[in-house]
Amino acid sequence: MVDIEISPGKRARTAYSFDDISIAPSRRTREPSEVSIDWKIDAYSFGLPLLAAPMDSVVSPESAIAIGKLGGLGVLNLEGLWSRYENPKIQLGEISSIPAEQATRRMQELYQSPIRAELIKERLAEIRAAGVCVLQLFRRSALRSFIRL
Repeated sequence: MVDIEISPGKRARTAYSFDDISIAPSRRTREPSEVSIDWKIDAYSFGLPLLAAPMDSVVSPESAIAIGKLGGLGVLNLEGLWSRYENPKIQLGEISSIPAEQATRRMQELYQSPIRAELIKERLAEIRAAGVCVLQLFRRSALRSFIRL
């Protein structure tokens, strides 16, 4: 891995996506104990190279906890359905059951409900109680904060 300079005094490792890597047979075999898939963000270490997308249909508090317990990092969208509805599984089920040409309009209607601060507190408390890290994303204010939960 090659370190790159982000700003004075700040360095990061180069990351790779699936398109950047090809696995080919070799004469040399690597033992699992010789390979590390660990990664870090600042002082936080993760054992699974997984960063889950901040989409309501992908990351719920439950899935953020499960991903965190496996060693990855869930990104919870706190401006999504999880902070607008007590049980957004109902709304997510509704969206998935209607025809595609109606889904966008219905999603726009669902996202017009106000964000409820008490639901944000509940969701974060649920994840905090599980003892995992989560990335919370606030898109409107462009405030992204990495917090230990």
